[in-house]
Amino acid sequence: MQNVSDHLDWQRAKLPHRKTLQGRFVRLEKLNCVLHADDLWNACHGPDSDPHLWDFFFAGPFTAWTEFFAWLALRDSDPDRWTYVVIDQNTGEAEGFLALRFAVPVHGRIEIGSVTFGAGMQRTPKSTEALYLLAKEAFALGYRRLEWSSSQANARSHRSAQRFGFRLEGVLRQHVVFKGQNSDNAWYSIIHEEWPVVERACQVWLAPENFDEQGGQKNTLENIRASLKAIDAAKDKTLQTDKESA
Repeated sequence: MQNVSDHLDWQRAKLPHRKTLQGRFVRLEKLNCVLHADDLWNACHGPDSDPHLWDFFFAGPFTAWTEFFAWLALRDSDPDRWTYVVIDQNTGEAEGFLALRFAVPVHGRIEIGSVTFGAGMQRTPKSTEALYLLAKEAFALGYRRLEWSSSQANARSHRSAQRFGFRLEGVLRQHVVFKGQNSDNAWYSIIHEEWPVVERACQVWLAPENFDEQGGQKNTLENIRASLKAIDAAKDKTLQTDKESA
């Protein structure tokens, strides 16, 4: 149990800023609704878009580009949601967006949310890399706790959180109402002590050697993370044995 008198050697975190986050498959740019609206409209409302993309949003889907643009403009200027657009490195097109939101720098907590990936990047390395880049930035800014929340009914969101390495903490009953429906919301987190293993697992999974000639993964992110945890546990056990033998 943590002693209430324990002192943290930690300084308050910083707020996000207009830094482009570069990856191999994608880059994350701060949302600019004038520059990105057309691409995002096509990714989120085009003929090949995901029909369930907006099921768990308070807004959307939108029937007109002008409505969508107005909604993006609000997000562009929202101080509580630092929204990043996911740009495909090969095509230069925006294929989705996600946000760092509800930052509390004095306590070092921040949330990844509003994850909205077009059909073209779902279940691809691009979606994993986008999450990885944003999580990496959150911890680089000094946050101690990265949160993820989703409706209990949102199975895809739960799967994404667990696959990436978030740990389920609990469920808040009757937490919000959206589109006339109740939502019991599940909460997940990664804390800064857990991040190094999650980060290394993402790096190994995203490496070129983890993909075959057809682009299929050779090893899953979960298996890689479990292997890294086992290696770390074995090292800790060896160190403890050496100390006891000294």
